[in-house]
Amino acid sequence: MRILLSNDDGVQAAGIHHFADELRALGQVVICAPEEPKSGASSALTIYRPLIVHRLRKDVWSVSGNPADAVKLALTEILDGRPDLVVSGINNGLNTGSNVLYSGTVAAALEGAQAGITSFAVSRKVSPVEDYRAEAKLATTLIGRLAKVHRKTGTTFNINIPAGKPKGIRVTATELTPYVDRYDRRTDPRGRTYFWLRGTPPRVLAKNGRTTDDWAIARGFITVTPLRRDLTDGDLLEDLSRLLG
Repeated sequence: MRILLSNDDGVQAAGIHHFADELRALGQVVICAPEEPKSGASSALTIYRPLIVHRLRKDVWSVSGNPADAVKLALTEILDGRPDLVVSGINNGLNTGSNVLYSGTVAAALEGAQAGITSFAVSRKVSPVEDYRAEAKLATTLIGRLAKVHRKTGTTFNINIPAGKPKGIRVTATELTPYVDRYDRRTDPRGRTYFWLRGTPPRVLAKNGRTTDDWAIARGFITVTPLRRDLTDGDLLEDLSRLLG
């Protein structure tokens, strides 16, 4: 099995290399990731300047762009064949709820899904104790299980790992309650006003008929959420067709 591994924390991040060490139990791992942190880049592409690629060592490449750039380049120019899996992470910070929309970690995995490759995004809750190796081992075991039975093209499995020892695994939906956006208004030494985003996480809701990723993570469970690239509102297609003829 061949695995393309990327992230949005940058090619030098500890999470990606601990992850690669564990993923090698499943097969060959090739790393292609941004040369510097690109958190919050979502699916942004670099189109107004060239992309510079460096081979840092065998099977490790850096790209002077965003996570989506790194995966696209790897699939079209760097790899000498199609990988069996695209994996992104381990991200230092959860990608649950509305974070999915902005996450470069998730976006890298979605690029793989868009190419028809089974893909995984893996993130961890920030905590004072970092144990990437244990988290990478948990994630690799889960990826191995899912990869054997789920080969659905166009799907990304978004995996989030809580702090501490997980109580188990929950299959979840994405929490739809958004962050409460807040900005700190500050003044620089030249008297210019600038703003710094500091959104407040949504309150953890009751399940209301379904288990969401935020709800399960807050209770100590690993979450697995299947995501699709298709943003079409299928429920409205027929209504709009009748309305617009």
